Amino acid sequence: MTAAPARIFASPLARRLAAAAGLDLATLTGSGPHGRIVRADVEAARAAPPPPVAAPAPTPTPPVDYDLIPLTAMRRTIARRLTEAKTTIPHFYLTAEVAMDAAIDLRGQLNQRLAPAKLSLNDLILRALALALRTVPEANAAWAEDGLHRFHAVDLAFAVATPGGLLTPVLRGADRLGLGEIATRAQDLAARARDGKLAPEDYQGGGATLSNLGMYGVRDFAAIINPPQASILAVGAAEQRPVVKDGALAVATVMSATLSVDHRVVDGATAARLLAAFKGMLEDPLRMML
Repeated sequence: MTAAPARIFASPLARRLAAAAGLDLATLTGSGPHGRIVRADVEAARAAPPPPVAAPAPTPTPPVDYDLIPLTAMRRTIARRLTEAKTTIPHFYLTAEVAMDAAIDLRGQLNQRLAPAKLSLNDLILRALALALRTVPEANAAWAEDGLHRFHAVDLAFAVATPGGLLTPVLRGADRLGLGEIATRAQDLAARARDGKLAPEDYQGGGATLSNLGMYGVRDFAAIINPPQASILAVGAAEQRPVVKDGALAVATVMSATLSVDHRVVDGATAARLLAAFKGMLEDPLRMML
């Protein structure tokens, strides 16, 4: 037998007010005679703040497995300079496709004559960029607060990956160096960069930088300018691609080259002339021998 619910004593007015407010009379305490619920009790319940809702228990976070690599002074410097470059330099980009078959053939012929010394394709690319900067001297410049610094010498930096980060040693007077000299000096600078033996004068200054990721199979990319320089040329892999020659489909070895430019220093037309001069040197590489 089910027990009858306990009787709730409340005035008719209190009952109406509680029903209108959606209050359960069983939750109220009466202040009238013999515990009778009256109007004042209902109004007090309506004015009372709602009871706090318990926050859900936090979901446990699974542990993250990682190795903490402390930042070296060089890595901090690289991070600071790249952040400065990307946030303060108004970059714009130009890309050209460079036919590399003639340059590759010339390299092969020279390596037969220079044995055991060997030229890399990067040596020809450095030479081409150095001569292009001499051809378009307006692009061989840097930004400074006192004005634009347009350099007389073509000091060309090139990116070298090291265990501690990217370094950019500089080939001084690169436009006056023959291919053999470029190869010898670039190999020496790159080796000393990887061994941590560069002196400050080996990597300070320069009017432009070459960054080559072709040996990693990268087709094309855009590099961040190395301040205060005004440009950096990013080159990818020289690979065989279908091309149209004299209205017919053919296969040629092509390399993508993307020039990142500081628009405060170099205008679009000037940058286009620099990239065209670079392309022309590699597509007619005998010009680089003069």
